[in-house]
Amino acid sequence: MALTDVKVRSAKPTDKAFKLTDGEGMHLMVHPNGSKYWRLQYRFDGKQKTLALGVYPEITLSEARQRRDEAKRKVANGIDPSEQKKVDKQTRKIAIENNFKALALEWHEYKRPGWSKGYADDLMEAFENDIFPDLGKRPIAEIKPLEMLTTLRKLEKRGVLDKLRKIRQACKQVFTYAIVTGRAEINPVSDLASALATPKPQHFPHLLADELPAFLQALENYSGSPITRLATRILMLTGVRTIELRLAEWREFDLDKGIWEVPKERMKMRRPHIVPLSTQVVEALKEIQAVTGRYSLVFPGRNDAAKPMSEASINQVLKRIGYHGKATGHGFRHTMSTILHEQGYNTAWIELQLAHVDKNTIRGTYNHAQYLEQRRDMLQWYGDYLDANWER
Repeated sequence: MALTDVKVRSAKPTDKAFKLTDGEGMHLMVHPNGSKYWRLQYRFDGKQKTLALGVYPEITLSEARQRRDEAKRKVANGIDPSEQKKVDKQTRKIAIENNFKALALEWHEYKRPGWSKGYADDLMEAFENDIFPDLGKRPIAEIKPLEMLTTLRKLEKRGVLDKLRKIRQACKQVFTYAIVTGRAEINPVSDLASALATPKPQHFPHLLADELPAFLQALENYSGSPITRLATRILMLTGVRTIELRLAEWREFDLDKGIWEVPKERMKMRRPHIVPLSTQVVEALKEIQAVTGRYSLVFPGRNDAAKPMSEASINQVLKRIGYHGKATGHGFRHTMSTILHEQGYNTAWIELQLAHVDKNTIRGTYNHAQYLEQRRDMLQWYGDYLDANWER
């Protein structure tokens, strides 16, 4: 006789487990502790088997019957519902383990050797703060474009468009990695660029040639730390990036030969960079060496010599001499490039000095050796040129 909701609800436990039969192989097993389990008995390949359909009252009588009917259809189609349940459970387990955070961490670890430490750390911080809270635990194969868009638009609303572009591109690469490693089938980030705001081209404030005399005089008159004043001057004379300068160690320099070898770990594109030093730079470094030569860092921090000077140090110099918003550390690279190009220096020499990547790796390696002396002469001319502007 078929069960009713009332009979199921009112079934009381006894000293031994007992069954209440509903028909078509389904029954309710009532245990002494009061728990009630739906079960289906069926035959598959000549063997008697039992399938768990759920626990009452979470699964009602009508829902248990629906599960029974679905299981019987599978049997009729040659599918063992018990085995299928195991496969589905394992598939779900794999999907949960392959969540977005797990794949992002795996991808990040795989790519990290080709990045600078600063870039790798910044990217992971963006994942931790802006992506993982929303999507970290989601199975990567189940994430839809709208979910990604909703998460990324939070960055758009904050106005951090450069960060948005970078993390969007990183997320796209994570999904590509998941696809090629068999953990996902679609990339929900592929077409999102058109639905998100893009950053405006960034133009770093930089000095024009006719602004150099006043700037150089103001820098020379700077009354703050002589180390940061000289760091600013060296930045101008070499065209390196601020981070490449701040973390410089004395062991990287050969002042007798006028060479600075920046290790690949500190370079944006993870390639070692040789910087020929003009006489002006060598003189500045010797002046600094008299103060910081006993430390490993050329520009140690004010409060901790084991740490580099603050990222804001050079910007503070520029601010205090009246050039806040008019000049930047990165802008010195633009000024150098403009002046050297106007003087007719070879673009390849200039680009190599600025450590812009040659897309042809073989040619880039060849040029690295070929252009060292040419760049030395070019930087010496530039150092003399800045001195001449300062003296006017």
